[in-house]
Amino acid sequence: MFASIPCPLVIAHRGSSAHAPENTLAAFELAVAQGATAIELDAKLSADRHVVVIHDSSVRRTTGRDGLVSQMSLAALRQLDAGGFFDPHYQGERIPTLEEVFACIGPQILINVELTNYTTPQDGLVDHVIDLIRKMDRVETVLLSSFLMDNLIRARHLMPSVRIGYLAPFLRALPRLVTSRRLDYDAFHPYRLDVGTWLVRHVHEQKRKLFVYTVNHPRDMVRLVHLGADGFFTDDPILAFQTLGVKT
Repeated sequence: MFASIPCPLVIAHRGSSAHAPENTLAAFELAVAQGATAIELDAKLSADRHVVVIHDSSVRRTTGRDGLVSQMSLAALRQLDAGGFFDPHYQGERIPTLEEVFACIGPQILINVELTNYTTPQDGLVDHVIDLIRKMDRVETVLLSSFLMDNLIRARHLMPSVRIGYLAPFLRALPRLVTSRRLDYDAFHPYRLDVGTWLVRHVHEQKRKLFVYTVNHPRDMVRLVHLGADGFFTDDPILAFQTLGVKT
């Protein structure tokens, strides 16, 4: 599937997060309904070792409650409203597990799972995610990404065939390309303002994909496509399709 993905690939960042609460089943289902062929989500471990889908280490921003994801059980996380912060229409949306997302989103959709254990890097998240990929038979339709190289090295060790995306922080694209010589990866994910002609050419010379984050303005979408980026992450896939003239 990875070799045959459309170009440019529009990746719904945390689902269709401009139109629905981020990292919820509602946002993922809406992205698919809007025509997205790829979605991105954030994975963490709960206190009782379930892989849950939420971006922040704290539940405060998206649920209005206090607590760290790593210190809360799945049952406790299930009690939180992860949709009301966005719009009353979505009140009652829950923090999903990665297994639920895999079960809900069909295998025709590429799922970029960002390994976001940045405050708990030794928690075993990678092992649990790999176990789920095996259990749900999703190796052909998953791209694992992270800012932590050790996460990606571990993933490649556990599952050599899994696709790997290396994230670069703002203003760190070039240093990341230097350190990436230690890593066998499939895609490079730089910040939108770091992308220029040289970067696109270099990544493509290495036979890798270039997926850019997070792109929400038509001007940036057009510029990146003109430069030759293979795709980009966006909160608003509808805007992206309209800007690029893609029929969904």
